[in-house]
Amino acid sequence: MIKRILSFSNPAYLSAKNEQLVISFRGEIDERIEQAPIEDIGVILLDHPQITISQSAIAKLLENNVALITCNATHHPTGLLLPLDGNTVQGVRFRKQIESSQPQRKQLWAQTVSAKITNQAVIIEQIGITSANMLKWAKDVTSGDPKNLEGRAAAYYWANIFTEFYGKGFIRDRFGIPPNNLLNYGYAILRAIVARGLVGSGMLPTLGIHHKNKYNAYCLADDIMEPYRPFVDRLVLQVIAQGCEIEELSPTLKREMLGITLLDTYIEGEQRPLMVAVSHTTASLAACFLGEKRKISYPSLIKE
Repeated sequence: MIKRILSFSNPAYLSAKNEQLVISFRGEIDERIEQAPIEDIGVILLDHPQITISQSAIAKLLENNVALITCNATHHPTGLLLPLDGNTVQGVRFRKQIESSQPQRKQLWAQTVSAKITNQAVIIEQIGITSANMLKWAKDVTSGDPKNLEGRAAAYYWANIFTEFYGKGFIRDRFGIPPNNLLNYGYAILRAIVARGLVGSGMLPTLGIHHKNKYNAYCLADDIMEPYRPFVDRLVLQVIAQGCEIEELSPTLKREMLGITLLDTYIEGEQRPLMVAVSHTTASLAACFLGEKRKISYPSLIKE
């Protein structure tokens, strides 16, 4: 089942009653009460300083593996709250993840990089630029990516992806000019979806297979989301092509980016919405740590 993303950008009070999320809107003009089944929710985005959420609502949401995202004054996601207990066999999977060998993690990272570059190559090809080099790099990735083919592919990718709109002047920079703001917003939502999937599959999102920043509580999410980033990139391309004003993150733009969960992916021979595909990916990663599989299931942008 596809879980919903709920975004709140107006004053509201969130509480829980009878397995429902109760939303009381408190605007000067708009005062109403709505409800949503908690079991249908996957992610909640809190994007207003006058939003209040009860402890019982937080507990019930986390009990149902809902990812809670908080935003700062500039409307960018800055915090993520996930449940501590997301899987019935979590202890076993924690141990297997912690005990995984460095060669195994390097192999898993090579698979991740190869899948990411392959999806980037699809986008480059779709906008009319040769992807031959990228496809070769995807095939040449070896354990741990010692040649940094991920970086080489990224340099080529970002130099070309937005040329139709910005020529050769675009630089991917978290604090750079638009559409960096859209990319940041989309990646933050994607990160929450992946972190939620990892917890649901009984893994520690802190222990990465490649990322190791001691200040980052979601290193594994940052690893596993890499092949999914091009799905966000393609959505941003589509938004720009529609002629939308992208200087500011308007409510309209946010609604567009919240459609990430429904983006079509091709995984394990079937077409699935992105949020469902993430669950398959995280489950396959858990199986790799358990010794049941050797390869992570990653999605493709096109049917193979």
